[in-house]
Amino acid sequence: MGNSSCHCFEGLVPARGSSQAQEEFKICITGGAGSLGQQLCLLMAMEPRVKELSVYDMDGTTVPAVGVAADLSHLAVKCRVNSYTLPADSRPVRDLPKECLEGCSLVLISAGIPRRRGQEWVEWMRINCNIAKLIVEACLRFCPPDAVLGLLVEPLGAVVPAMARLVEKRGRNPKQVLGITSLDSVRTCKFVHEATGEPAANIHVPVVGGHAGRSAVPLFSQDPVAARLPPERQQELETQLHGAGTKVVQAKQGKGSATLSAAYAASLFGKAVLQGLAGRRTSECAMVKSDVSDLPYFASPVMFGRRGVERVPPLPRGLPPREAERIVEAAKLLRVEVEAGLEYAKTNALMCEM
Repeated sequence: MGNSSCHCFEGLVPARGSSQAQEEFKICITGGAGSLGQQLCLLMAMEPRVKELSVYDMDGTTVPAVGVAADLSHLAVKCRVNSYTLPADSRPVRDLPKECLEGCSLVLISAGIPRRRGQEWVEWMRINCNIAKLIVEACLRFCPPDAVLGLLVEPLGAVVPAMARLVEKRGRNPKQVLGITSLDSVRTCKFVHEATGEPAANIHVPVVGGHAGRSAVPLFSQDPVAARLPPERQQELETQLHGAGTKVVQAKQGKGSATLSAAYAASLFGKAVLQGLAGRRTSECAMVKSDVSDLPYFASPVMFGRRGVERVPPLPRGLPPREAERIVEAAKLLRVEVEAGLEYAKTNALMCEM
């Protein structure tokens, strides 16, 4: 995540709380009428760098996208909000008005279905890859070539490699397609704050690897506050991180998931991208194509600049043995997902020209 006092990712500036002179951008949030999407729309509409927000969703949502846009249009901010809706059987690359995505520097893709009880993982992955593909191919047709696509589509470990590879097959930069994993770092920093009493704003623990269960590895050693915790306490907090999503679902009695914290974390990713595009190099944890591990896709701090993803710094050397071992374990767990996503890309293609 970046911290001026952190020795491993020098030069990376966390996206929190910047107030410098603004450049302004147009962004789009797909799935913007969903429970997560609405919260994300609110947070991004309040971001000073966002001059225009497109809210896109399908017909049949509990709250229509036009209603979300109308509500947001009453905020005392400069952001202009427009809504776009399509029938469920439409194809955005063919049917979406170009004004929705045209000129967008950033598209945050909140889409997909939750995994049903008893549903095969491969079936669930394929359905959500198909959903994400509909949006990605529309982005390639209408967005500028250097637009950043941030995915909130599970399972991220498969969907991100699948979409990035499909984009690459069309001659575009696969590093412009990222999986938003910042919720893992947000949770870890909060847990460290609760364990130490130190201000949460001063804690920046990068979480690398994947975005599900034990594939997510918090690097406590890379934050001065977290590094002071005893190893057994660090391990307890890591276990707490791995069960955090389930705890929220249980607390909501199965009627929802971690939409509020996920929207907050995704907004940090969005702000980091926009700060980078505005010329202030900034970092946030995300899953992206890189060579930081033996896998071609891995979550780690990513530096954003005027060209979008400017650099993916290597993982730090000299990690404590347990963290190094956990990264190896995470890569083994994540490999199955990454390979499934790349296999999907072999048998599918983006429809980008109509």
